[in-house]
Amino acid sequence: MFDTHISLAHGNGGRLMKALITDIFARHLGNPLLDTRLDAAPVPAPTGGEMVITTDGFTVQPLEFPGGDIGSLAVHGTINDLAVAGADPWYLTVSAIIEEGLEWAVLDRLVASMAGASRAAGMVVVAGDTKVVPRGNGGGIYFTTTGVGLRPSGVMLGMERIRPGDALLVSGPVGDHGTAVLLARESFGLRGDVQSDSASVLPLTRSVRQLSGLRFMRDPTRGGLATVAHELAHMTGLTVRLREHDLPVRYSVRAVCEILGYDPLYLACEGRVVAVVAADQADEVLRHWVDSGAEQSTLIGTLETGPARSLLETILGGERLLEELEEDPLPRIC
Repeated sequence: MFDTHISLAHGNGGRLMKALITDIFARHLGNPLLDTRLDAAPVPAPTGGEMVITTDGFTVQPLEFPGGDIGSLAVHGTINDLAVAGADPWYLTVSAIIEEGLEWAVLDRLVASMAGASRAAGMVVVAGDTKVVPRGNGGGIYFTTTGVGLRPSGVMLGMERIRPGDALLVSGPVGDHGTAVLLARESFGLRGDVQSDSASVLPLTRSVRQLSGLRFMRDPTRGGLATVAHELAHMTGLTVRLREHDLPVRYSVRAVCEILGYDPLYLACEGRVVAVVAADQADEVLRHWVDSGAEQSTLIGTLETGPARSLLETILGGERLLEELEEDPLPRIC
């Protein structure tokens, strides 16, 4: 009889586990490098630059949400960590922790989504693992990924390159992902049409990474834009000054946050880039981003000499000190 839900037997190393790997993971993710039947896959070493590696874990509820799902989110998150480091993604490994009782059809959709996201970025899955945990011991499915990329010669990024007077840019509206996931849970009786911004930022980073004035890039995931601002302030010893008037926040996101008492600056993004760039090249970066499809890219602030802190210039002309995030404002969303 055809299985409709994952059972503990799918993780016991026997026939059902082989069927799980063959019928879902290998069917969607299979390629010559992965299909070696070896415990460790030999892969060609990228040349012509510097190897970059990242690893991350992904858990989100619900597993599928407007604008994405945990499968594509895991791939995009890994690609984006490599991309903001100035690298091109090459190889991906995937570990799946699956909860007993997960619907087979849901798992099939998630892995198909993962495969589509990796193919779109030219990233090859070269190794993987599956485990099944008892019902009630997981959130449906968790993914852990490791990504390997190559940063071309001449690309130099780092917080140590940041100088007073540099400009702070963001590639689009903030808070979309956090708000979309929140609404998808329907925990507050609210509905809306907010879509997650989950996407690869590789086209954006590729378009600017060779500019001499580009200092640093980061994707504002957990903790959002405000947390990136605090990281910049602490690591550079400078004041990060954001201008509320210039911050791109969708009306629908702002409305949900006002109703529930959240600040969109602290909500996760999954398809945005925050960049620090020399002031005289800020317009050039924005032009490249707009040409790459990020029409709402904006200059949102500056870094200046002063105490290590994050300030928000309000629309009314005052200043607000942005506090560091102490507690998770929402259940985990990335």
